[in-house]
Amino acid sequence: MLQKVVLEQPDFRVRGIGIGSAGQIEWASGQIRFSSDLIPGYQGTQLKKIMQERFHLPVHVDNDVNVLALTEKRFGAGKGIDDFICLALGTGVGGAIVVNGRLVHGAWGAAGELGHMSVNFQGPLCICGGRGCLEQYASGTSIARRMKEKLVTEGLPVEDVDTRQVFTRWHAGEPLASRIMEETIAALGTAIASLIHTFNPGLIVIGGGVAEAGELLFDRLRQEVRNRTMASMLDAVRIEPAYKGNWSGMIGAALQIWEYADEGVQQ
Repeated sequence: MLQKVVLEQPDFRVRGIGIGSAGQIEWASGQIRFSSDLIPGYQGTQLKKIMQERFHLPVHVDNDVNVLALTEKRFGAGKGIDDFICLALGTGVGGAIVVNGRLVHGAWGAAGELGHMSVNFQGPLCICGGRGCLEQYASGTSIARRMKEKLVTEGLPVEDVDTRQVFTRWHAGEPLASRIMEETIAALGTAIASLIHTFNPGLIVIGGGVAEAGELLFDRLRQEVRNRTMASMLDAVRIEPAYKGNWSGMIGAALQIWEYADEGVQQ
């Protein structure tokens, strides 16, 4: 598709290429510093260099949740807010931090690994090597896994339960699903309270498949955060669902070209 637009449409002016990628991205070089085994051989890929050599255009590569934060900043709940945090709760848990209107990348680009904040120092071992990581409680994968584990513990028939089914059972008031979701909300509330105490944001944005649990999730989460956060820091912060556009990832990736061209970031 890129070849068709860039090389085969000479009358169509392309200012640059923006890419939102899974994994940890070395922001300056566009190299994939860390990637899960879901994409074999992807770790170490010089993605920015490959794309620049192929298309001879400015290229920006960033983490997929960071580019979603750019969409949020321009079109979503983050519009007009200089300090906010995004949490993407899907198969894993990703994060993005915006301070003074700019994404925080850290020393080389890995800032925002919020899924690996520990919310239980004696919790289950995570793939990262830590214990009690938020991802072990708040990702869609962990919600479905813990539901199956509870069914085994209770001596109930083990079903092929997915996250949506857990949400449906929770909304219906089923006790087992309610216990799973209350544990999820407690872990998420603990993490968000810590983020509020650390960054003093004006907004926490929650996206990803877990956010589809709906307003019941957000109502309970807001209550949990109130119970765990200093009162003096609560007035300024809202917790809202993420922008729902189907193209939000692509929009955010493209927005990098304008965002960083305006800031004079070198290619």
